[in-house]
Amino acid sequence: MNDARPNNDSRIVLEFRIKGMDFTTAGEAATGIKRTMTQLGMPADMIRRVASATYEAEINVVIHAHRGCLVAKIGPERIEICVEDEGPGIPDIDLAMQDGYSTAPTHVREMGFGAGMGLTNIKRCVDQMHLDSVVDKGTTLRLLFFSKGRE
Repeated sequence: MNDARPNNDSRIVLEFRIKGMDFTTAGEAATGIKRTMTQLGMPADMIRRVASATYEAEINVVIHAHRGCLVAKIGPERIEICVEDEGPGIPDIDLAMQDGYSTAPTHVREMGFGAGMGLTNIKRCVDQMHLDSVVDKGTTLRLLFFSKGRE
């Protein structure tokens, strides 16, 4: 984790740097966010949804990008996660959103990652999801979670 700070609007902001192909630190962002939410006494279901989606997003950066940044804004009624990476981008987002579609290299699949379920698992966990990608530049994923259910 690079930064944890309170925000002027009572949100806690956590920022994590993610390195491509660094499987030894993969999951640190999700773990840090889960720990913070637990310490704040947030609902268990929301913690589970945020941690699951964040882990999937983080692993996607590790597998597919050179590097990335994950910023979590944790407030009493909503969590915002933004993941930006520098990588190959996603040429066909609709195709990438299909269960089982993967562009992960063979050596990553042999480690048990890259099954093509990351984006669909994220979508199942979030209240709102927005995905932008530019080929040969990178991808930005914005996730919203509401503590009072899906709004």
